[in-house]
Amino acid sequence: MNTQQQNLTIEQALGQANAHWNAGQADQAERLCQQVLVQWPGQTDALHLMGLMAHAYGNLDLAIDHLRRACLAPRAPAIYLSNLAEMCRQGGHLADAEIAARRAVAMDNSLVAGWNNLGIILQEAGKLEESLTCLERVVALQPDYAEAHNNLGNTLKRLGRLDEARQGYEQALALAPTYAEGLSNLSNLLNDLGQPDEALAMARRAIDANPRLSDAYINAAAVEVARDRYVEALRWVDGLLVHAPIHVGALGVRATILRRLGRLDEALADARRAVAASPDNGEAQNILGEVLQAQDKADEAMAAFDRAAASIGFAPEKALVNRGILLMEQGDRDGAKAAFDQVLAQFPRSASAWFNLADLHRFTPGDPGIATMEALIRTGGVQSHADRAALHFALGKAWMDAGDPERAFTYLAEGNRQKRATFAYDPDAIDQWIANIIAAFPAALIDRPATAVPGSDLPVFVLGMPRSGTTLIEQILASHPAIAGAGELATLQNLVHQAGGYPALASALIPENEAMLGRHYLDAVTPLAGNHRRLVDKMPSNFLFAGLIHRILPEARIIHVRRDPADTCLSCYTKLFTREQLFSYDQVELARFHRGYERLMEHWRAVLPADRFIEVHYEDVVTDIKAQARRLTDFCGLDWSPACLDFHQTARTIRTASINQARTPLYASSIGRWRAYAPYLGPLLEGLGIDAQAPVAPAAKRGKKPVVAL
Repeated sequence: MNTQQQNLTIEQALGQANAHWNAGQADQAERLCQQVLVQWPGQTDALHLMGLMAHAYGNLDLAIDHLRRACLAPRAPAIYLSNLAEMCRQGGHLADAEIAARRAVAMDNSLVAGWNNLGIILQEAGKLEESLTCLERVVALQPDYAEAHNNLGNTLKRLGRLDEARQGYEQALALAPTYAEGLSNLSNLLNDLGQPDEALAMARRAIDANPRLSDAYINAAAVEVARDRYVEALRWVDGLLVHAPIHVGALGVRATILRRLGRLDEALADARRAVAASPDNGEAQNILGEVLQAQDKADEAMAAFDRAAASIGFAPEKALVNRGILLMEQGDRDGAKAAFDQVLAQFPRSASAWFNLADLHRFTPGDPGIATMEALIRTGGVQSHADRAALHFALGKAWMDAGDPERAFTYLAEGNRQKRATFAYDPDAIDQWIANIIAAFPAALIDRPATAVPGSDLPVFVLGMPRSGTTLIEQILASHPAIAGAGELATLQNLVHQAGGYPALASALIPENEAMLGRHYLDAVTPLAGNHRRLVDKMPSNFLFAGLIHRILPEARIIHVRRDPADTCLSCYTKLFTREQLFSYDQVELARFHRGYERLMEHWRAVLPADRFIEVHYEDVVTDIKAQARRLTDFCGLDWSPACLDFHQTARTIRTASINQARTPLYASSIGRWRAYAPYLGPLLEGLGIDAQAPVAPAAKRGKKPVVAL
C-alpha cells in the first residue's frame, strides 16, 4: 500500500473503496477496506462493502459473516440489515433472514428494499398472508418497481390465486418487457394453468433475456415433464447443468425425469448429489424419497420424507402427501388415511391429499368431504389446472360412491376434458402404428428359430389394457413363494427406445442382436428376483411388444389379461393416471384405442406359441379363482401353492392405479359394472359396438359369492 493511501482518513478510504468497487476494481476496493479495518476493527461500512464484494464473487458464507459483523454496530443503517436478510435467505437461513428483515423495516418504515426482502423471506417460509401484506406495501410505495410486482405475483401464486398472480407478472413485464425472472415465473404459471405451449414460449423468452437464469431452464423442463416428453425435458436440464453442475433444482428435476424413465440408479445418484449440495432443502429430500420409494427402499424413503416434512417452506405439504402414498403402497390403509388427514389439517386446500384420500375413502350421501372438495373448485378455490382436474376425478369417484351417477359423470366429464386439453394425441397415428406393429411381426418372423438366451425363463410378462386386472394376476402370482412381483417395469420400453424406432427395429432383428437385447433385459431385472425362480413384469403396455418379447427372451412366459371391454374402458375413464395413458381421457378415443388393442392381441394370439402365451379372463378369475390360479402356476412351470388363494393378504409393495383394490374385498358385481352407468357412456359404447339394451349374457350373471378382486 502506498504512502498516500496510508495517510487517508477512514472517510476518504471508504469513499475511494466504493469508487473502486463501482468501477469494477475489486482488488483496490478490498485493500482499502482492509486498511480501514486495521485502524478500526469492526467498522460497519467497510465490513458491509466487504460483504457485498464476497457475495458478488460467490462466497456467500463469507459475505454473511461480514454483514453480520457490520450489523452489530448500534447505528448500522437499515439497508445493511436488509442486505444481510437477503444473503441469509440465499443461504437457506430463513429464520435469521426474517429477524434481520424485520429489524430493517422497524428502523426505516419506508425502506422499499427492506419490505421487498421481508416479503420474499416470508413467502419462502410459507407465511403467505404476511408476505402478501409486505409486498402490497412495496408496490404502493413504488408502483413502477417491476421486481416487486413479480414478487407479489409469486406470493399470490403460492396462495392459489393464479389469476391475480398472472396480473402481477404481466404488470412486471409491462414495466420491464425483457425482465427474465418475470418471464420465467409467468412460464411456470401458464404451465399450472394448463397452457403448455404458451408456457414453453415464455421460458424460451426468459432464456433469451438471460441465458444463465436457472429457473427458466427448470420451468421449460417442467412443461415437458407435464407432457411426458422426458427426452426434451432432459435437454433443458442438461443445458442448465453445463454451467451450473451442482444446481440443486436442476439435479432434482433430472432425478425426477430419470425416475419416471425407470433409470433408478442414475436418478438416485442425482438425488443424492442434490441433497449433498443442500441438505436442508426440503424439495431435494422429497425427490430423494421418491426415488428410494421407486426402488422399494421404504424405510429410507420415509426418512427422507420426514426430513422434508420438517423443512421450511412448501416442501412439507408434498412430503406429508408422499408419506401417505408410501403407507398406501405398503398396505397400511389406516396409516395412509391418518397421513392425508394430517395434510388436510395443515393444508386444507391440498388437492393432492383430497385426491389420494378419495381413493381410500367410501363416500356416502351428505359426506362433508364432498362439499369441501366442491368448494375448492368454485370461484376462489384452487386454480392450478392439475389440481382442478384431480379434484374433478375425486368428486366423480365420491358421487359414484354416494349413488349419484349423474353428478359423478358431470365431474368426470369435466376432469377428463381438462386433462385431455393438456396434451396432443393423434388416434389416426396410433391406428397406423398398431397396423405397422402387426405387419412388422408376421408369423414367419415369430416362428424363426431363436438363439438360446440363458435365464430367459425368469420373466413372466403380465400385460393387457390398463385396469383390466393385471394387478390382480400379478398379486396372485407374487403370492407364490417362487415368484417375485416387480411391478410395472419400464425396462423393456427403455431397451426398445435405445434400440431404435418401433416397430421398425423388427426388420433389423437377427439372432445375435435379439440375444443381446434379451441379455440386456435380464441384466437389468435379475437383481429384482432375488432367489425366486420367476419374476413378474407387470407393465400393461408391454402388450405392444409381445412378439418382440418372444424373439429376445424365447423362454419367457406372456400372460394376457382380458376383461369385458366396457368395464375396462369405464375403469380407465374414471381414473386419473400417474403414467402416460393419453388415450383414456375421451370416450371416443378410448373406444378407438381399445379396438386397436384388440386387433393387435388377435394377431399375437394367432402367431405366438401356446406354451409361451396364454390369456386369462378377469371374469373367470373372479368367479373361480382356484382353477385360474392353478392354471397360472402351471403355466409358469411351478408346483401349486395355496398362498396364491390368499393373495390379498400378501405383504408387498403395490404401485399401480389399482393400489387400494388389491387388498380390498370386493364382490363379483364388479363384472358388468358398466351397465349401471350406460346412460353416461354413449360415445364409448357406440365406439365399442355395444348395445346397452341387449340382454345380459349368462356369463355376466356368474359368481354371487364375495371374492377379492380388482
